[in-house]
Amino acid sequence: MKRPVPQGKAARRIISALAGAIATIVAASFVIFAGMSAAPGDPVAQILGAKATDAARANMRERLGLNDPFLERYWDWLTGALHGDFGISLTSRQDVTALIEPRLATTFLLVAMAALLVILVGIGMGVLGGISKRGRPVVSTFVGLGIAVPSFVAANALIGIFAVKLGWFPTYGSGHGFLDAVWHLTLPSIALSIGYGAYVSQLTSAAVSEEAEKEYVVTARGRGVPSGVVLRHHTLRNAAIPVLTASGLAVAGLVAGTVIVEQTFAVDGVGALLIRSISSKDYPVVTAVSLIIVVAFVLVTTVIDMVQTALDPRERAKS
Repeated sequence: MKRPVPQGKAARRIISALAGAIATIVAASFVIFAGMSAAPGDPVAQILGAKATDAARANMRERLGLNDPFLERYWDWLTGALHGDFGISLTSRQDVTALIEPRLATTFLLVAMAALLVILVGIGMGVLGGISKRGRPVVSTFVGLGIAVPSFVAANALIGIFAVKLGWFPTYGSGHGFLDAVWHLTLPSIALSIGYGAYVSQLTSAAVSEEAEKEYVVTARGRGVPSGVVLRHHTLRNAAIPVLTASGLAVAGLVAGTVIVEQTFAVDGVGALLIRSISSKDYPVVTAVSLIIVVAFVLVTTVIDMVQTALDPRERAKS
């Protein structure tokens, strides 16, 4: 009989994971802020232009706090970020939070659609490749193409075929309303999911294939247990942990991958905003979006780690 995990130890594991996530986010925020502070270009010149007087420049530097010590500026920015205040955009002179908020929903929907494709298609093809020798070459071809083709190449191919030639989907934009947004984001989500779906398929196929060849599975088949029961209750159940880990890491990677795909399809999301802000040297926006992407990645990977620990009996035994 398995001994239940003490609740105190489970709570300590959760607290430890959360503490690690917070430490990672704080360290990343410091690196991001330091990198943007050291980046070339003068924010004052960006705001006032080249014809501004020395007095106007000095006054603006004082207003922006650029004369304060670095650590003091970082602390002011970090505490403001914790309250949702990322400062003012240098190019649009708008509140950075106001610029980001309406674009978060678009990026979230794009990531959600791509994640659904990664999980359904990636795991489905991986299971097929793991249990079917006939289906394995098809899965291997899919994996090879998916890993080899960059997302921007896949995006351009999808635009050329399904948007320009066939006219099934729009070539750019985010749409208006939920259904229209889904229609506009179909091709971007496919382009975003191809590489990560191939990664999930590869690991799922390997995990399922390994479990399918183990002695207890072979014994169950030899005893006449239906193949569907063996697949559900033995093969897939024991392959679930590596598959879950691969799927979770793929979903975390989708957050960063939106930058290229949104730019290619002219989707007005957070990723496209990041590219435009880098081009215009709008460092407050770049810093804010970079931090949001890091936070999303860390939160997803932390949840994966906690779920994996909860499901893995070996990890529970370490407690």
